[in-house]
Amino acid sequence: MRTFWGYKRSDGRIGIRNHILILPCSVCASDTTRIIASQVKDAVTFNNQLGCSQVGIDHEYTMDTIAGFAANPNVYGIVLVSLGCENAQLHLVKEEIEKRTNKTIKSLIIQEEGGTLKTIEKAVRYAKEMSEEAALLRREEFPLSEIILGTECGGSDPTSGLSSNVLIGALSDKIVEEGGTTVLSETTEFIGAEHILARRAKNDEVRDRIFDIVHRYEKHILLNTGEEVREGNPSPGNKEGGLTTLEEKSLGCIHKGGTTTVNAVYDYSKQLKTKEGLVIMDTPGNDPSSVAGMVAGGCQIVVFSTGRGTPTGNPIAPVIKITGNRETYKKMPDNLDWDSSPTIYGEKTVDELANELFEEFIDFLNGKLTKAESLGYIETAIQRGCNFV
Repeated sequence: MRTFWGYKRSDGRIGIRNHILILPCSVCASDTTRIIASQVKDAVTFNNQLGCSQVGIDHEYTMDTIAGFAANPNVYGIVLVSLGCENAQLHLVKEEIEKRTNKTIKSLIIQEEGGTLKTIEKAVRYAKEMSEEAALLRREEFPLSEIILGTECGGSDPTSGLSSNVLIGALSDKIVEEGGTTVLSETTEFIGAEHILARRAKNDEVRDRIFDIVHRYEKHILLNTGEEVREGNPSPGNKEGGLTTLEEKSLGCIHKGGTTTVNAVYDYSKQLKTKEGLVIMDTPGNDPSSVAGMVAGGCQIVVFSTGRGTPTGNPIAPVIKITGNRETYKKMPDNLDWDSSPTIYGEKTVDELANELFEEFIDFLNGKLTKAESLGYIETAIQRGCNFV
């Protein structure tokens, strides 16, 4: 069994990064958290564009995602910041976090602290104290069964389905073999291939859930926009790259799930389990919101294929970028971590390249920075269900 070096959290989960999360409860606190995080070593934040004027499932998506970010094992401690009058009230967010983890949480409400500057001053002190505590932690050795791997594809072209997604699938199989969990996402990109995934379901319940999330997604888009999902997917960039239909894109997408049994289907941003093998999360095809859902679920790391090239990252989890397009890799070396094109040109087999990727994957678990991390890419979006109220 292979191992990696990580940080054990107070709730028993294992992280591969040691972040202090400055968490904005809503859009109105996001600029404040940006300023706070810029002043503290190892602090991270993101632009939360939601958290207010939301009801029902829309509010639930936001609460599950931001609470899930806080619970992610890559986070040591959390400084919560709210404006004070948003729907995602600070005490509600704190309650949701505490359902998921027992980490240290400090809380500040801008309207009660006396404005932005006073909030920043106090929050920076809280965060620096946490950073000092986090710095005392040392990595320990753990089995790969503690890893939850997210898989994503974006800016796809035909090389994604032919090479990079196949390579990610081979990596997924290796993680499952080691006892870990891997997550297949992007429900809209199962359309036309859902019957293939359903044949791999653990039981009738999982099979029915696969069909349900796909058909529900299609109906939701049609009812709310009057448009077919195929009007927006494949995207213009996908088409320019050579993908012609959504079914064609889906057949490439599901390669990321490798060859093992599908054991469960999770709703967006819900808490994932370790040691569960291959599972599915019901996410949009949109890259930042899909990645956000998996990271909120507990993924410590994400592997992301892109034929056209994309800089997407995440504030909580490292995102490894792989392309099967040799020209894209030459054009965007600052953004891409891996070139899988040797499998297309017959220079290496999938197994040979998968073994190489597996070794470097462990390096990333042990602390090696991805290109997105080095550049500081943290773009984040959260799935939406309805209009603002």
